[in-house]
Amino acid sequence: MNQRLSFRDILALGFMTFALFVGAGNIIFPPMVGLQSGPYVWWAAAGFLISAVGLPVLTVIALARVGGGIDALSSPIGRKAGLLLAVVCYLAVGPLFATPRTATVSFEVGLAPFTGQGELPLFLYSLVYFSLVIGVSLYPGRLLDTVGHILAPLKMIALAILGAAAMLWPAGSPIPATDAYAHLPFSNGFVNGYLTMDTLGAMVFGIVIVNAARSRGVRDAALLTRYTILAGLIAGIGLTAVYITLFKLGSGSSVLLPSAQNGAEILHAYVQYTFGNAGSGFLAILIFVACMVTAVGLTCACAEFFSEHSPLSYRTLVFILGLFSMLVSNLGLSHLIQFSIPVLTAIYPPCIVLILLSFTLRWWHSSTLIIAPAMLISLVFGCVDAVKLSSFQVWLPKWILHLPLSAQGLAWLPPTLAIGVMVALYDKYGARHEARVRL
Repeated sequence: MNQRLSFRDILALGFMTFALFVGAGNIIFPPMVGLQSGPYVWWAAAGFLISAVGLPVLTVIALARVGGGIDALSSPIGRKAGLLLAVVCYLAVGPLFATPRTATVSFEVGLAPFTGQGELPLFLYSLVYFSLVIGVSLYPGRLLDTVGHILAPLKMIALAILGAAAMLWPAGSPIPATDAYAHLPFSNGFVNGYLTMDTLGAMVFGIVIVNAARSRGVRDAALLTRYTILAGLIAGIGLTAVYITLFKLGSGSSVLLPSAQNGAEILHAYVQYTFGNAGSGFLAILIFVACMVTAVGLTCACAEFFSEHSPLSYRTLVFILGLFSMLVSNLGLSHLIQFSIPVLTAIYPPCIVLILLSFTLRWWHSSTLIIAPAMLISLVFGCVDAVKLSSFQVWLPKWILHLPLSAQGLAWLPPTLAIGVMVALYDKYGARHEARVRL
């Protein structure tokens, strides 16, 4: 029998989606953007919100329209290429980068101030942390209860307290922007939105959201699509509110820590300033809950995906992914961020192209002809942008550094638009002409 979700369950599904998104990066990157952008904070915020909220919500909607799976979304580029894209996305937001980062960030913000940055404290913390992640992830059918009804509201309450404090009691006034933000605040905000990994995360979480609704007995495809879209919109509203308050927090915290190296330092300084000694405990709980929920969602999604494409069972994969993430987390936060930035810069452009073009499939005679070339070009030039951010930059010819929008980190955009227009014109007119010739 097909069931409908109650209003309470729809809210819980939206809160669960919001909680899955809001992890380590969502909390530590906006304050840094707010501090560095100074008086240009809201221009930077506009770019950040497009890539860190707009694109993830569009991704959830796109996945809902095709049934919640990245394999269906990527069908226009072929099964093998689609599977390769899915594997890359799942590994990036799963055991290679995002899941280990949840442990390292929660450790460095919540526990390291008391235990120090030693290898043993991090190892013991990661052992306990991923034991909890594995334990919750073994029962994905209960996610709506454990995350939607319990952990997500706790996270939202903590974030609401922090956000209200940032808006009502700013620590000070903005400082002058760094050179990057003084010249290109919008594009720098947009590219920094990549670091949240929310667009890639949305491609992974889509099936988790759908399965959570199915666990309540919803079977009708139209209802599943509607509930998933509502969940994505609720999450988007929540993310926007959180980011705006965190931008405000970072922008006003310059007097506390003008030379901060990361957002975690800014958060710690502000919470200490506003809440006193109790602030450290409050921040530790906030970061721990935020990171734990995201880690559970990522582990469930990755185990679900790889169980469908390997002989290993879901439960076995939960243990493998959890243990592997624990090992990677012991590399430390700085190494994880250093490795992840070039990779994200390379793989984000083709994912953006796929998501946006998925809404235009009905316009074309051949969606493969449109999407595949645009994704390929965006990947090639995305890799160029990635190399520029790595130690291999010296190998690039100098003319590459002067490509249109190269300074903004968007060198992939002009050639992608150009090839998109060309193949679109061919699809509209060339293919029709060839059909007439055959006749």
